[in-house]
Amino acid sequence: MDAENEQQNGTPAAADATGTRGAVSRRAVIGWAGAGVALGAAAVGSVAAATRQDDAVPVAAPVGAEVPFYGEHQAGISTPVQDRLHFAAFDVSEKATRESLVKLLKEWTKAAAAMTGGREVGTGAVPGSPEAPPDDTGEALGLPASRLTLTIGFGPSLFEKDGVDRFGLQAKRPEGLIDLPNFKGDKLDPTRSGGDLCVQACADDPQVAVHAIRNLARIGMGTVNIRWSQLGFGKTSSTTPDEQTPRNLMGFKDGTHNIAGTDGAKLADHVWAAPGDGPEWMTGGSYLVARRIRMHIETWDRASLKDQEDTFGRTKGEGAPYGKGKEHDAPDLAAMPATSHVALAHPDANSGLMILRRGFSFTDGTDGLGRLDAGLFFLAYQRDTRKAFVPLQQKLAASDKLNEYIQHVGSAHFACPAGVRKPGEWWGQALFG
Repeated sequence: MDAENEQQNGTPAAADATGTRGAVSRRAVIGWAGAGVALGAAAVGSVAAATRQDDAVPVAAPVGAEVPFYGEHQAGISTPVQDRLHFAAFDVSEKATRESLVKLLKEWTKAAAAMTGGREVGTGAVPGSPEAPPDDTGEALGLPASRLTLTIGFGPSLFEKDGVDRFGLQAKRPEGLIDLPNFKGDKLDPTRSGGDLCVQACADDPQVAVHAIRNLARIGMGTVNIRWSQLGFGKTSSTTPDEQTPRNLMGFKDGTHNIAGTDGAKLADHVWAAPGDGPEWMTGGSYLVARRIRMHIETWDRASLKDQEDTFGRTKGEGAPYGKGKEHDAPDLAAMPATSHVALAHPDANSGLMILRRGFSFTDGTDGLGRLDAGLFFLAYQRDTRKAFVPLQQKLAASDKLNEYIQHVGSAHFACPAGVRKPGEWWGQALFG
């Protein structure tokens, strides 16, 4: 868990005439009265967008608004972080072929464009043929888009699994899409790790995020199956500079030095794969590391305030680095314990190394021993995982004081391609082309 490394541009979304029921939207079900309420909320929550050169980069969006699906980069990476998450990793069926996988990706893209635009999938939930299952599961009827973003990634096992090149993709596997090494202290559950594909659904309404994953899983039945999934709440990072830094379940502000969605230079340096970094199909994409980090909440809650602050190297209230008064004051790393999280993870201690974080808190009941199964679902995007997450996590795993209170129990790595630029194109088209 990296508290120091706490963002989507693109063109306006075009109407997805294929795979949607005309121009019918979920918002149409609300009617003008409901729309008036949504617009009132939007007026309260809206913040102006910032621009860099010719690219429009949203800094914030109104409540219930749409995030453009089409663009140079996938939404859900540099996009302002939403409040809720439903993340799912999928395995491709042993009976699937390259052709059936391509067909699925095309169908998924149509459905994703519809749902992120606040529209129903296919012919919708009603009033289709009473003798056939509806094309949309219906639980998002009447709900706005809620800033839904859907981000797809391809895991190492899609390119080669047990030595078999199932879909003719082995030669296109990026060198950067490594099998993550084993880190000191890891206790990984294989049923919560890996996956051929992943889809990250983020929204301000949990029902909208769950609806999205549910419909993709329904469309994919017979070709893919969910390997594992994770619900998240309470974003622990922000890619919007003027927002207050959120807190994790340990009560500390998390992600003070995250890359901002408006900082095009840092995004280019640290997040987006550039021409020559790897295969052409990854240019404009990014590498995603997903880690399920269990927090030993009960042990942490019995630690003294001083011990908690020594663990992070920041004050709990303001989030100021030791010896400073404000959260964003430049830290004096020598003024804090050498094994504190900030002293080890801050970019100044790592030759400027940065990752873009989109983490979420989770609570998943108990562990059967009366303790909360709670923690951080860590999501980090970077230009090259070998030069970013891996060296940083090796350093943290070796000596971070925070390791007394956390354990990494799930892990996955995915290559997230560039965005879908216009209707008619589809997720992974450059990879399979």
